[in-house]
Amino acid sequence: MRDPYLVLGVMRSASADDIKQAFRRLAKQYHPDLNPGRADIEQKFKEVNAAYSLLSDADKRARFDKGEIDAAGNERAGHGFRRGPWQGPGGAGRSGAGAKGRAGGDAGGDDPFADEFFNDIFGATRRRYSAGGGSGVKAKGADVSYSVSVSFADACLGAKRRLTLSTGKTIDVNIPPGTRDQTRLRLKGQGLPGLGGAGAGDAIVEVQVDNHPLFTRKDDDIHIEVPVTLPEAILGAAIKVPTLDGQVAVKVPAGANSGTILRLKGKGIPNPDRKVTGDQYVKLVVMLPDKPDAELTSFIEKWSKGRGDYDVRRKLGIG
Repeated sequence: MRDPYLVLGVMRSASADDIKQAFRRLAKQYHPDLNPGRADIEQKFKEVNAAYSLLSDADKRARFDKGEIDAAGNERAGHGFRRGPWQGPGGAGRSGAGAKGRAGGDAGGDDPFADEFFNDIFGATRRRYSAGGGSGVKAKGADVSYSVSVSFADACLGAKRRLTLSTGKTIDVNIPPGTRDQTRLRLKGQGLPGLGGAGAGDAIVEVQVDNHPLFTRKDDDIHIEVPVTLPEAILGAAIKVPTLDGQVAVKVPAGANSGTILRLKGKGIPNPDRKVTGDQYVKLVVMLPDKPDAELTSFIEKWSKGRGDYDVRRKLGIG
């Protein structure tokens, strides 16, 4: 088998994502179902699958890079077990002394070229028969990765997204309530078709959750900052606050201050596993007018005279 990096067309420094993207592109290009009757394409598809199988496994990739295994995953000479001078695979005796190593000498236990030569021959035989009993190919279809974007509200409450697969099939993906950003959903049997009657791979759908302009999520709770006017904070008022279910009326208590937090029970994010729904926390932020008018300024000047006890930084030790 050729070098798996060459098969996938990637550099040896390629990341796992680079390798995955290269495999997806080539698997779609060479899949036998998309190229019926093309034996050469089927062979290329097998080669691409084998290359990805090795490079997508971090341990196998590392061992290949170190020269411990070959492109087919077989132990190279000098690594793992070693056969005796006249043993074939599994220790079976090998008769005849006419086999020549690449250096021109007789093939023996101390000749790494001869060992590699016989390993390639018998390894290929083993792989051919294990793949399809000696008469055909049987391989599970590859998984295929996808990505869908959903709004903050849809991720929290649940939704459906239509997805077109690489096979051309269109399906509706169920986004469960409470889905978090970068959640990966596995859709069984929705990947690439298998060969020789083997099952199809899976579709792996990563959910990207958009940010919300007002809400932030902490576990199953939603947090929001809501501005209130000076009169609302001092005198108290009923204001409307957005939630996932729409706006609700909230009472601002008289004398509320910036940082006052109001709890809206059950207005958070559903958690189907725990069978509970989080809460929404409303943090009040007292806002002055953009440009305080003369009347307000005059009132504050009069009110603040003689208010030495009104020192908001004293408790913090800030003079």
